[in-house]
Amino acid sequence: MTVLTGALRGRLLSRLGLVALYGIVGIVHLVAADKFLPIMPDWVPWPRQVVILTGCYELACVAGLLFERTRKVAGYALAAYAICVFPANIKHAVEGISVPGLPESWWYHGPRLALQPVIVWWALHATHIVDWPFGPRRGQGIEGTAPRP
Repeated sequence: MTVLTGALRGRLLSRLGLVALYGIVGIVHLVAADKFLPIMPDWVPWPRQVVILTGCYELACVAGLLFERTRKVAGYALAAYAICVFPANIKHAVEGISVPGLPESWWYHGPRLALQPVIVWWALHATHIVDWPFGPRRGQGIEGTAPRP
């Protein structure tokens, strides 16, 4: 049995959080695609098909997170996805579009927009693409190596 260090356990829990979040959201994109149509920017072609494809994309990334071989690709893909959906989140907030099941106040939209960069970081950190801000500090070696002189 492998014993996980605190950092590895943290990344595992972080990945499992991403799996849960994007697994649920991916399924919702597939089963309730029409609910996302009002927040789609007007310049997005074939909006319903794009919503369905994003659900498939999210679920493919979830699968990618589960295997070490595909984990980093999934991390990059989820970070890019979080950037790509930002215009829809902005439209949703700025135009005050009502979406059943979601709050309409800025108490919801403000934090959601502010957390978008955190979601990008989360995907990259959980998949060990970035270590910041929890990685080795100056003068400390990388895990398993001696400190630099």
